[in-house]
Amino acid sequence: MATNETRFDMTSSIVNHILVVDDEQDTALFLKKLLEEHGYHVTIAKDGGQAHSSFSMHKPDFVILDLIIPHESGFEICERMKQKESDVPILILTAIDSPESRQLAKRVGADGYLLKPFNPDELLEMIKEISNEVWEHDHLDSSKEDLDERIHFYCPCGKKLKVRVKHRGRTMTCPSCQEALVVPLHD
Repeated sequence: MATNETRFDMTSSIVNHILVVDDEQDTALFLKKLLEEHGYHVTIAKDGGQAHSSFSMHKPDFVILDLIIPHESGFEICERMKQKESDVPILILTAIDSPESRQLAKRVGADGYLLKPFNPDELLEMIKEISNEVWEHDHLDSSKEDLDERIHFYCPCGKKLKVRVKHRGRTMTCPSCQEALVVPLHD
């Protein structure tokens, strides 16, 4: 297992560019200033359209995402980003404090959840912890081959679906009937 000192050095090499998705200008500018003071390059997006464009054009190393965003919820943004690039860590930073919100965030692929108002030191520590966990999972996990296995299940409309094991418990949309489904935990 890596020491804390090694983990800190690893974080600085794996996280350079952070995408902040928040429509509150004061919060976004505070985050940008805080993160830039700690050596990160920061891009701000104020809605889903900007978030997806920035994510596609300049893949970030980390995403900080509010849940209340104009035109598209943070849950939807998170799910789309994770479908596109599952190895980019996403931290939900929100004022919504409910078990249902936390569970849904986890189902759509969020790697962490932090409440506003937040302690800046706690945010910086979470960025390090989450990015290291995701990196270790993607690069050091000996069972990664198992994650490429597929599970098969049926939508209530009758469509047979096949998804990777790593998507168990996440929400997806049936391509036939557009029904929202939770991928079963077992075959």
